[in-house]
Formats: sequence, structure tokens, C-alpha cells
Amino acid sequence: MPDTIVATIPKNAREELRVSLSEFKGVDLVNLRVWFKAGDDTMRPGNAGLAMRLDKLPEIITALQAAEREARAQGLVGD
Repeated sequence: MPDTIVATIPKNAREELRVSLSEFKGVDLVNLRVWFKAGDDTMRPGNAGLAMRLDKLPEIITALQAAEREARAQGLVGD
């Protein structure tokens, strides 16, 4: 399966976080990887990121939702 980009989130002027689905050695993965703008203006994957088995996606989502709730409770994130 070719990589399927499902979201791109700007990080700063030169970097973005890409969320994608892929497969490696028969294992389906969800990837969160920082991409950077190279000297030739092409976007390239950096070393920073995370690849997890796709079956862990519900746990990742639950953890991120908990982080959002806590950040809101602390006034760190607005509506």
C-alpha cells in the first residue's frame, strides 16, 4: 500500500507534521513524521516522528483527547 497522507499540520515556516497511513513488512502503520523544506525547496522526511501499528490508533486518539482536555483545564488551549 502506498503512503496515504491524511493530514498536514504546519509546524513553522520550514516544517510540517504529516499524519499518514502506510505498510511496512506486512504491518499496517500510522505515521506522525516531521517533514522539512530542503535547500532545493522540496519537502523531505526528518528523523523526528513516530510510527505505530495501526491497531494502536484508538489508544493514541484517546491519549491525545485526554491531553487536550487537560490543556483546556489548565487554560493552555482556547476554544
